[in-house]
Amino acid sequence: MALVGEYEPSTVAWVREEVEHLERTGTGLRGRRVVLLTTVGARSGRLRKTPLMRVTHGGVYAVVASMAGADRHPHWYANVLAHPEVELRDGDRVLDLVAREVTGAERAGWWSRACTVFPSYVEYQRRTRRRIPLLLLEPPAVG
Repeated sequence: MALVGEYEPSTVAWVREEVEHLERTGTGLRGRRVVLLTTVGARSGRLRKTPLMRVTHGGVYAVVASMAGADRHPHWYANVLAHPEVELRDGDRVLDLVAREVTGAERAGWWSRACTVFPSYVEYQRRTRRRIPLLLLEPPAVG
């Protein structure tokens, strides 16, 4: 299920730099534990790459659409809603996964886990009135 399309780098300098560093070294800048999420653009159809904090448990990854507590969702979130098939790079591992947003008790458990990994999420939620989305990335169903 490899993603197909032309890659278009971010217009945001720090995102471009972190993506390039991750692809070159498999690690985040400044020692951060990050993964690289590749999505298909909701409108453009182009491949987009976003560095996100690494939150994982039991072979499942979680991604948090925090945008540092901004009052709007990050673009990658709309991409994932439109095209839930994603690629995730974690160090040297590249995985084809499917995203789904979680709610209720499932979200609460993953939110706690995410805040333990990256405590700034607590402050990000305080900064905004929107509920920060949390999505799980899992292997596609076999069938």
